[in-house]
Amino acid sequence: MAQPLPRTETTPDAALIAAWQTGDEQAAAELVRRHARALARFLTGAGAPESELDDLVQETFIRAFRSVDRFRGQCQFRTWLMTIGGNVLKDFGRRMKRRAVIPLDEMVRDVTGDPHELAEASETEARLAAGLKALPRLQREVFLLRAQQGLEYEEIAAALATTPGAARVHYHHAVRRLKETVK
Repeated sequence: MAQPLPRTETTPDAALIAAWQTGDEQAAAELVRRHARALARFLTGAGAPESELDDLVQETFIRAFRSVDRFRGQCQFRTWLMTIGGNVLKDFGRRMKRRAVIPLDEMVRDVTGDPHELAEASETEARLAAGLKALPRLQREVFLLRAQQGLEYEEIAAALATTPGAARVHYHHAVRRLKETVK
């Protein structure tokens, strides 16, 4: 087993990947610590059910670590991870289509605060969520990677196998459609 890599917040992901490949389990744990929350936000925004979120994040990391030897560094590790997460979510969606699901009551929401403001916020949130689901897959993914994850168009293009110009166009159309939905 290799000597563990001394880590700081500035240790590059590539160094952590290399350390993990030589047997440093703590390097893998650090990668998970750094990226799990952002991955969960991305998956939630892309339509992952809250009840399945932890499993989807875990499955994404399992797939990433199994195929980390194919990560060539053309994009950031997080971008590559989001791409894998999107594929995990698509696979989950295909599995769910084959199963009959009976929805349970929604979890009880926080009822503190001004009821009128809560109602308006809830309505806006519901319209936004519906608008996100109604977007074509590529527009939704570009929007989430740009607006939620803060990725640049070049990174989005690398993650989604498109061009930066096409990513800009998809983002523009997604924003326009979401604004119409929320009005």
